[in-house]
Amino acid sequence: MTPTPNEWFHARGALARDGWESVVDGSIDGWSHTGLRVAVLDDGAEAALPAGEVERIVVPLSGSFEVEHEGVVTRLHGRSGVFAGPTDVLFLGSGTAGVLRGRGPGRGRVAVAEAPTSVVKPTVYLSADEVPVEVRGAGRDTRQVHNFGTPQALDAAALIVCEVITPGGNWSSHPAHKHDEHVPGHEARLEEIYYFEAAPARRFVEAGVVPERTDAFGGFVTYSSGAGEIDTKALVRTGDIALVPYGYHGPATAAPEYDLYYLNVMAGPDPERVWLISDDPDQAWLRDTWPLQEPDPRLPYGAGSPSESAPQGIDASEGA
Repeated sequence: MTPTPNEWFHARGALARDGWESVVDGSIDGWSHTGLRVAVLDDGAEAALPAGEVERIVVPLSGSFEVEHEGVVTRLHGRSGVFAGPTDVLFLGSGTAGVLRGRGPGRGRVAVAEAPTSVVKPTVYLSADEVPVEVRGAGRDTRQVHNFGTPQALDAAALIVCEVITPGGNWSSHPAHKHDEHVPGHEARLEEIYYFEAAPARRFVEAGVVPERTDAFGGFVTYSSGAGEIDTKALVRTGDIALVPYGYHGPATAAPEYDLYYLNVMAGPDPERVWLISDDPDQAWLRDTWPLQEPDPRLPYGAGSPSESAPQGIDASEGA
């Protein structure tokens, strides 16, 4: 069967609902293990997070926020934007209701990663300084990963969440890989959400050559595996979302003049919460080139040196 091109790609606003700019949940046919909500909030504006069998991670994209939950208010200091380095985040366990509010001047953007589960884990606030920052890959495959919601960093029931910065001209989610089979110790079944943002590359901003109006973009690709037919070949811009229910995915490519960001949200039906992947056999050799190259010196953005901040237990075979 020939897959429908870009069936699993959603441009900014295409999934708008109930005051949210985007909502990914089980109402999408063929989707069941992960969710994402994206909101744009002015100071004092609210978005409800109802109680239910769902766990969440609140991730400021730009601006500051507060979350009222369990009789307390947690302030999320946030950041100026996704290319400014890691942010503080708040994990809310299953069954926890919350109210999300914008706080501070200007309009903020915030993402809420979700996964259905009845297993209750305790609420956790993680400051920006506590977020494990990893510089992964080498050469043009260098990218920066914020591992605040990975199994090594967070005791969640189902969610695996991280964010990736790919500087202009680099590739990430590369080599192409998949996680759609349950092979204990080798591969796990995980749905995956990619939420994208793009902006003029930092070095051009610092040089003062960026005009007031630009069209920042990157690229993203998926293709079929034995688990299902999929075909995404999209230019991606701020607010766009790509869903990966199965199949090989990657690369995500940053145009030379633009930096690319994405938030990854993963969860699946397997009994163990683990991030295990299989590379496309024809592309796996690319990892062998990394020891022959130096990491991109532009990274990390807004973080300490890689040797100081790289988390323990993160393997270069992972796919972001």
